[in-house]
Amino acid sequence: MKKVTVGVVGTGQISNKYLDNMAKRFSSVLFVKAVCDLVPALAQQKAKEYGIPNVYTLDEMLADPEIEMIVNLTAPSAHAAINLKALHSGKHIYTEKPFALNRKDAEDVLSYAEQKGLLVGCAPDTFLGAGLQTCRKLIDDGWIGTSYAANGIIMMGNASNGMHPNFENFLKLGGDPLLDMGPYYITALVALLGPITRVTGSAQQLHSSITVDNPDSPRFNETVSIDAPTNVSAVFDFENGLVGSFQAAKESFGYYPRLEIFGTEGILHVPDPNFFGGEVRVTLPNGQMKEVPHTHPYAEEGRGMGVLDMAYTLREGGAPRASGRLAQHVLDVSLAIFESSSTGTHAQIKTTVQRPEALPLGLKYNRLHTT
Repeated sequence: MKKVTVGVVGTGQISNKYLDNMAKRFSSVLFVKAVCDLVPALAQQKAKEYGIPNVYTLDEMLADPEIEMIVNLTAPSAHAAINLKALHSGKHIYTEKPFALNRKDAEDVLSYAEQKGLLVGCAPDTFLGAGLQTCRKLIDDGWIGTSYAANGIIMMGNASNGMHPNFENFLKLGGDPLLDMGPYYITALVALLGPITRVTGSAQQLHSSITVDNPDSPRFNETVSIDAPTNVSAVFDFENGLVGSFQAAKESFGYYPRLEIFGTEGILHVPDPNFFGGEVRVTLPNGQMKEVPHTHPYAEEGRGMGVLDMAYTLREGGAPRASGRLAQHVLDVSLAIFESSSTGTHAQIKTTVQRPEALPLGLKYNRLHTT
């Protein structure tokens, strides 16, 4: 298969995880030709580190006829505009989450791409990893009977307590717990259980600002405003009749993930959907809990698997698993949580999507197709 030539926009912290895979591990399928960033020195550093031949401006990247796909790793507020600009330049796009910050921008991107026959993909792609693909097989093979309920929780500390140089991005819409961490959980639930049709939500914000209290931070004692809800909870009604609940917050400390799916014949303990591997366990009707070996590969860090899957789609046909329409549905559900909280009523979900096709068994190392 001819390699797919890629350009990467944005070389911040998350780019390391992508480039470790795209420029090295997946290099038999992907060729990263260029990077660009608002800070050229940062792009130069990444190009040198990963052996990438070109450092471009965005316009130079979009004008390069050899680049087929843009991987957009910029800040959330820039995602939609850069994605649309890339599409207008005839490029396929894969973007970091969130897909957009409002429904109109999401639909504009998807409608234009479909009109022009271009592919759109979006993170998270963690559901392609060993952990969640094993869970998918267990559900499909009937290990827990008929699924009827699900519960997801992610509670974590505020970004200002860490060492991220631009932590204020996590204190506004797009970096808030729902649009930043929520996509991992909601995407996992939809990929495992199918689309959501109704949401009942509550969104709260404990503080209007926060002072950096980490003495190791270069911004120690700086006070920054908080511009988005930091504690959200929701009930999901799924198309198949299942009822799920979800809570996400960045109000305290630590990192506490949990995701479970309840069935008539067992309980599936799903590993953290923020990662690709993790232990998969099933509680049986007799109360015994068993760990289930992974049925699929990619248990290690796999950021960029969605790009790899899209590359196969581009060359061999089919539909990308981490698709733009999946991301649109997840965004629709997320925004509906805010709206339900504001109105005090249920929110009906207008978008829908099919579960992404499961990965086949027997995959060879660093491949997503069996051939």
